Amino acid sequence: MHKRTYLACTLLAGMSSASLVQAAPAAGDREITIQGTGTSDKNFDTNVFSAAGSYGWFTTDQSEWGIRQSVGVSDTSNSSSRWNGATRLFYDYHFTANSTWVPYIGASLGYIYGQETKETFSAGPEIGLKYYVKDKTFVSIGAEYQFLFDDSKKIDNTYDDGAIFYGLGVGFNF
Repeated sequence: MHKRTYLACTLLAGMSSASLVQAAPAAGDREITIQGTGTSDKNFDTNVFSAAGSYGWFTTDQSEWGIRQSVGVSDTSNSSSRWNGATRLFYDYHFTANSTWVPYIGASLGYIYGQETKETFSAGPEIGLKYYVKDKTFVSIGAEYQFLFDDSKKIDNTYDDGAIFYGLGVGFNF
C-alpha cells in the first residue's frame, strides 16, 4: 500500500510540474530542431527515411520564419541505395497561450534534389504540434505536403503528384 501512495504522489507531482511550464516562444527567439523524418509518395508505396534540422526566428510571439533541411537515404526493390535532399524556407504561425502544447500551421517553399532524382521546386502547407517539456525545450511532431512545380518531372517515378514530409524530433528556443 505504501508503494502505491508514493507512486500516486510522484505522478501527481510530475503532472503538476509540467503544467507550471510557461512555454511560449517570444519575439526575437531563435529555434533549432533536430528530427528523424520520412517521406512517402501519396500511396505510401515508396518510403525514404532521413534526418532533418531547422533554424527559425520568431518575428512576433506567433510568427516564425526559417529554413529546414532534410537529407535521406532510400532503398527500394527497384534500385540500389540512393540519397536525396530537400531544402525549404518556411513560415509557421503558432497558436500560443502560455501552454505546454503549442500547435502550429504554416507553409513552405523549397527544392527537392538528389542522386538519380529529377530536381524540382516544391511548395505546400504544413501542420504540427510542439510539447514543451521545459521552458525552452520541446518535442515536436509535424507533417508537410509538397506540391511539385513541374509535374512533368516525376521524381524518379517516386513522387507522382507531391511528397509528404513528416517528422518527430526535439527543439530548443534561445
